[in-house]
Amino acid sequence: MIIHIDPNSEVPIYTQLTNQIIEGIARGNIKPGTPLPSVRAFAADLGVNMHTVNKSYHQLEKKGIIRIIPKSGAVIQEQQDSKQNEETIERLSADLKPLIAEALVIGLSTKQIEEMVETIIVDLKGAEQKGT
Repeated sequence: MIIHIDPNSEVPIYTQLTNQIIEGIARGNIKPGTPLPSVRAFAADLGVNMHTVNKSYHQLEKKGIIRIIPKSGAVIQEQQDSKQNEETIERLSADLKPLIAEALVIGLSTKQIEEMVETIIVDLKGAEQKGT
């Protein structure tokens, strides 16, 4: 798993780590059931504080992306049936709403926003997943 941390970014390091783990899963580079490195080992590998990795892991657990097993570590969860998790859908919708509003305010059309989203999906899932 290759993680690139930008210490000069305005995005907090724990958020960068969380986002990159999520992206790795979306791309298929990290499979369900895969254990994540221990907090201590991951922090040492990345050159960051253990609390930073711990905060990222707890964010991922709160989102239902990983499961933290005491004394064993963190493991990537199996994909959830999104129809069964209305809370997750509501959270994602709330997170997307300000970004879409910003895109509309700066003058992007609905078609441009849809194309942008489609481009991101294709980038993450690959061309064979387009439209699914």
